[in-house]
Amino acid sequence: MERSIFLAIKIALRTLGRRRKNGRFGYTDGAILEVYLWGVLNGRTAKWACDPVNWPKGMHRGRLVNPSTLSRRMRTDSIGQLIERLREKLEASGQSECVAVIDGKPLPIGPHSHDKQAGYGRAASGKATGYKLHAIVTPLGRVLRWRVAPMNFDERTMARRMLETLDHQGYLLADANYDSNKLFELAHARGVQMIAPRRYGPGRKVGHRAQSPSRLRSKQLLEDNRTEFGRSLVKQRWTIERFFGTLSNAPVGLDHLPTWVRGWQRVHNWIAAKLLINAARAAVRRAG
Repeated sequence: MERSIFLAIKIALRTLGRRRKNGRFGYTDGAILEVYLWGVLNGRTAKWACDPVNWPKGMHRGRLVNPSTLSRRMRTDSIGQLIERLREKLEASGQSECVAVIDGKPLPIGPHSHDKQAGYGRAASGKATGYKLHAIVTPLGRVLRWRVAPMNFDERTMARRMLETLDHQGYLLADANYDSNKLFELAHARGVQMIAPRRYGPGRKVGHRAQSPSRLRSKQLLEDNRTEFGRSLVKQRWTIERFFGTLSNAPVGLDHLPTWVRGWQRVHNWIAAKLLINAARAAVRRAG
């Protein structure tokens, strides 16, 4: 399965173009990304991926990049943009979706880690130190927006950053943690109707402050007017749990952060690669 996923990524990468106009680099962005992804796919370090011994015959041509160059190039904006373009290409299914879901996935690290950029906050089973993946995902698994932040960052803050650039028309399903007038107003300005249960439970008054019409619409769908449409929207909220569960399974394996993935930049690159691998895995299954 891993070989099929890697080949699917290589084919998609060729269609995007691998050449750089800037001649001061000896390796293209595509060549750098291939080596990095081979290591991530196998759950190994950059040094391991740069060793020709760890490559099957015929899988890679030419001279492999050295680990220091790989680490330096992975910090450039052009590599990050290439990963996003590649993932979006692999995720494209040709189907339009009017529903998306927003949530966060904790990625804890060891409590004795010296990673100063990690945060201490709420995880799946209590408190933990680490990072959190925040994502807006469609039921078919398209990642519309995603961010990585320390564990202690407020989910509503990260949701606002994603909504500011969201290109989606329809409904955005969320849990009670995202119940905020400001979020509802921002989503409405982007052409999105957010649907979230109230933070302190149904049946309570909304308060004396002016309420966003979008928040009142959410309340109507979830509490005042329990139509089949409102119930069907609520049922789709679990799809992001399925998506996060898929990320945790092999061959993606985003259930933890390895000991060598520390610091925000490395964590960001590792998660970006895992999301790309998941998109390639889905593309391989669709094809066959």
